[in-house]
Amino acid sequence: MGVWWGKVFFAALAWILFSTQPCTSQKVPNYTFMHNATTAPDISYYDYIVIGGGTAGCPLAATLSQNYSVLLLERGGSPYGNPNITDLAAFGAALSDTSPTSPAQRFISQDGVINSRARVLGGGSCLNAGFYTRAGPQYVREAGWDGKVVNESYQWVEKIVAFEPQVKQWQSAVRDGLLEIGVLPNNGFTYDHIHGTKVGGTIFDQNGYRHTAADLLEYANPAGITVLLDATVHRILFRVKGRSKPMAHGVVFRDSLGRRHKAYLKHDPKNEIIVSAGALGSPQLLMLSGVGPAEQLRVHNISITLDQPLVGQGMSDNPMNAIFVPSPVPVEVSLIEVVGITSFGSYIEAASGENFAGGSPRDYGMFSPKIGQLSTVPPKQRTPEALAKATQLMDTLDQAAFRGGFILEKIMGPISTGHLELRTRDPNDNPLVTFNYFQDPRDLERCVKGLSTVEKVIESKAFFPFKYQNMPLPVLLNMTASSPVNLLPKHTNSSLSLEQFCRDTVMTIWHYHGGCQVGKVVDRNYKVLGVDRLRVIDGSTFNYSPGTNPQATVMMLGRYMGVKILSERLGAAAADETEQ
Repeated sequence: MGVWWGKVFFAALAWILFSTQPCTSQKVPNYTFMHNATTAPDISYYDYIVIGGGTAGCPLAATLSQNYSVLLLERGGSPYGNPNITDLAAFGAALSDTSPTSPAQRFISQDGVINSRARVLGGGSCLNAGFYTRAGPQYVREAGWDGKVVNESYQWVEKIVAFEPQVKQWQSAVRDGLLEIGVLPNNGFTYDHIHGTKVGGTIFDQNGYRHTAADLLEYANPAGITVLLDATVHRILFRVKGRSKPMAHGVVFRDSLGRRHKAYLKHDPKNEIIVSAGALGSPQLLMLSGVGPAEQLRVHNISITLDQPLVGQGMSDNPMNAIFVPSPVPVEVSLIEVVGITSFGSYIEAASGENFAGGSPRDYGMFSPKIGQLSTVPPKQRTPEALAKATQLMDTLDQAAFRGGFILEKIMGPISTGHLELRTRDPNDNPLVTFNYFQDPRDLERCVKGLSTVEKVIESKAFFPFKYQNMPLPVLLNMTASSPVNLLPKHTNSSLSLEQFCRDTVMTIWHYHGGCQVGKVVDRNYKVLGVDRLRVIDGSTFNYSPGTNPQATVMMLGRYMGVKILSERLGAAAADETEQ
């Protein structure tokens, strides 16, 4: 009887974990389990508490809800019904919104580069340029992940959020230019990370509608999950008395009215709190909860739960540098669709359009000063006044100055790292973060090679129709003299000038990570070292960024770890049954 039950159990478990049939997709799903935190009871109890309804938190919570009660706490609101999030044509509008209720919370690193973090259900997948591509096999091996479960988890995500883009003239020219200059082979359309040139996936469907990690909640068991919006977690609660190490057992959060709530784990030793608050939010919350560098915690009068000096260390942001190419002919509006994966560690991507964002005919989308991207002055000079001036000057430009597109390079890794510190004890305040862009000379070398590759693409035969042939560079510079974007740099000593160009024009592509890294803050099962019943599962655990763009892997990781947790827990329960 026991053996028969074990076989039945594992067959059922396989169906639960790897079924790829979501409920019917709608543009605005009817999530009966999603509520504003103001409706929450003062005290509640769950098997799992997931902090952060972002790119990792949504698939993780959806998976765990199949067998256990899950509370998913998201500090932001819903992405649904907000065209600034959902519509491709409005890309950049959410990032340019600096109001307190914006889905994007702007921050400026100590390096001076203006950046943004998500504050919305679905996390960064609600704000980014939509490119969907997997991590490479080597990344998976080095992470110690099970390759079969990784592939199944990617497929689970892709059933709902990933699409093949309709590649039009500009993106085709970039692809063909990359192939012409030797970024080979042509890998066609694929989600896989392979050296050469490829068309990747996108989370925008053929109608230009964005699909986000929040859509993965379609997989959730409605009876097993509660999603609370505008729920800001202030700290994790620990039991320390009579224990060899602290044990997480609850959280304190506040709703939009400032009312205080507590949620606790039910009394089962396998129940856990999982932090998925992102590369800034996760290390920040650990510190606010007393897990971090003791010296820093004392400065803020935070009681020390565990002196863990590596929390907040290893912060990295992949530097991006971009060149604007004015076009004599109109080009399609496109975000990232094509990528050249070079042999020297630089990724070449592109975006285009006469009307880049927000319905405005005078904007540069993901390269606009409206969202903090001002690469024509060095980072430390990108003041609010400089941003305002650049935005104002855009209105004076000829319409031709907006017709064209950007070709960018982003380096892999990176090797350079920085750190994160608390600014205040308020979880709504941004922490202080330093990324140390190009501190390691190998990063700078990759940038120079990447920009040299961009130059070759622009000079390729394939790209001929999309650049002015009889207009010398000084004329182009004059035409766009007031524009807040870079054209090809004019340099006599190529290497030295491009090194300076890399430093002066560095921007973010929002792929920052680190702060709770595997092997330093968490183990390979993402359990926080030195603490019981607490994990961190998100991009803060990465030692370097996966693939060319990380969102696919962050979503996969949420699903993957949900599957692993259920497999281990339910497998142990089945084993107990067979022994009885």
